[in-house]
Amino acid sequence: MSGHSTIERPPLAEAPVPTAVPAAPRRPGRQKRLTKWLNSGIVQALLIVVALVWITPLAGLFLSSLRSERDNASDGWWTALSDPSQLSLDNYTALLEDSGITAAFWNTVLISVPTTILVVGIAALAGYAFAWLDFPGRDAIFLVVVGLLVVPVQIGLLPVAKLFGAIGLFGTIAGVVLFHVAYGLPFAIFLLRNYFAEIPREMLEAARMDGGSEWRIFSRLVLPLGRPALASLAIFQFLWVWNDMLVALLFADSGSQPLTVALQSQMRQFGSNIGVLAPGAFLSLVVPLVVFFAFQRHFVQGVMAGSVK
Repeated sequence: MSGHSTIERPPLAEAPVPTAVPAAPRRPGRQKRLTKWLNSGIVQALLIVVALVWITPLAGLFLSSLRSERDNASDGWWTALSDPSQLSLDNYTALLEDSGITAAFWNTVLISVPTTILVVGIAALAGYAFAWLDFPGRDAIFLVVVGLLVVPVQIGLLPVAKLFGAIGLFGTIAGVVLFHVAYGLPFAIFLLRNYFAEIPREMLEAARMDGGSEWRIFSRLVLPLGRPALASLAIFQFLWVWNDMLVALLFADSGSQPLTVALQSQMRQFGSNIGVLAPGAFLSLVVPLVVFFAFQRHFVQGVMAGSVK
């Protein structure tokens, strides 16, 4: 051993472990703030007021349809709330016994249902073709379809009426249906084409690689995926045709007139014939409400489609 002694160094003190600094609380996002604002009492009260404003005319129409013409002429419909003895189904019984009104109701069904089916079916085929099939002039034709959206209905009334008169369709249900189909297709094709174009291309290519034909891909893949958009379009188209009076007033005769024209003629002939107009108007209102609530879930999905990635 040498004479030099080794000096032992003292052990290094362990460095203190820094404590984690708590992260600053995140500010609520815009969506959370909006949700919180919508759930506030003021907004809820405002929505209740808006709902009452919309429901009050409907309630008044319904109560007026259950009161006699004498009661409706003497005081307001709100008196039935304190005197329920005024309410009866006599107006509806008389309405259903009126052959003109019942025939007009079925004419409305015969116009609205085929128009909706034809518009949705043709637009679905055309929308798929414009979105996923390659053919000469595809983009140019689609631009023409989009351009037809700006053509007002009033411009085509007289020329189409002359055309239908020449070929024997004027004054028939078929003529009214064809006119509604022609003017409903541009918007329907535009809507469905944009919706079908959002379907992932890889999904369609995988179906083609598995040997699927275009028709099979369209019927088994595209249509199920496009059900929300199809349901929304069907609801809108049905409501437009069911509540239409302008086209039917020009193209339908007394044997093919829908319910809107029949009620309008009652107003013209009998003035304030509330005993017929009130139940007829409420009957005309019930069917669209039933259709809307029956397809409400699909309608909401179609409206919200594409809003969330």
